[in-house]
Amino acid sequence: MHTTYASNAFTWDGETLTLAKMKTALDIHWHRALPKHVKPSSVTVSKDGANRYFVSFLVAEDIPALPIITSMVGLDLGLTSMVILSTGEAVGNPRFLQQDEKKLARAQRRHAKKRKGSKNKEKARVKVARVHARICDRRRDYQHKLSTRIVHENQVICVESLAVKNMVKNHCLARAISDVGWGEFVRQLAYKSQWSGRTLVKIDQWYPSSKTCYECKQVVDDLPLDVREWTCPACGAWLDRDINASKNILAEGLSVSACGGSVRPVRVQARQVTPQ
Repeated sequence: MHTTYASNAFTWDGETLTLAKMKTALDIHWHRALPKHVKPSSVTVSKDGANRYFVSFLVAEDIPALPIITSMVGLDLGLTSMVILSTGEAVGNPRFLQQDEKKLARAQRRHAKKRKGSKNKEKARVKVARVHARICDRRRDYQHKLSTRIVHENQVICVESLAVKNMVKNHCLARAISDVGWGEFVRQLAYKSQWSGRTLVKIDQWYPSSKTCYECKQVVDDLPLDVREWTCPACGAWLDRDINASKNILAEGLSVSACGGSVRPVRVQARQVTPQ
């Protein structure tokens, strides 16, 4: 539920907000300060399933680009570690849903036992919604902090394109994939890169980043998910699956950015030049 107020339906003096037909100002706990000397063009008041109210201001703001730097990074998204950087850093997956799974199940059981249409049923529903809101808020906060750090530390960011909607059809991994939140994380990287003057490159989702040796570009035929380390049969290089994938994603992303298209080792190996 949300309601939008035009500029003539609210009063904003730089510190307090009073909506139309209200005699007192709203008691607001600010998430962050609004830009100075900027007048909001509209205000939206919304309410979520946990009966929490939010106020959003629509303002025009010039966001200065970040200083240009030389660092570049490739990101491999995973479940054990949420993000593996081509620098070798692995950022853990907190699994916020799993942390509150028992609390959520208990609240859902209590909600299911209440009489339909009763006030106790509504109170139990709100408790379930609050657990969901806590999980969502913690996950979103973690994603924002991580995406902001990556954007500030790198000029070019290369990431794989994942068809999350198709991946969650796997019933064995659907909950874990939904909990990690890859789609929202990549969305944050996209708009923050645009704001900050960074370059985000999304590579082909079918690019075999894990099965390609970063050293010699040899592509192995099969690499099961339980194999986390492997040795290249062509050059003998020892490879960590995730770090190798992130390095390949960076190399592929740079080639896409430079050439305007995908340069895939599989296609290169498939070409055979016939001697004249």
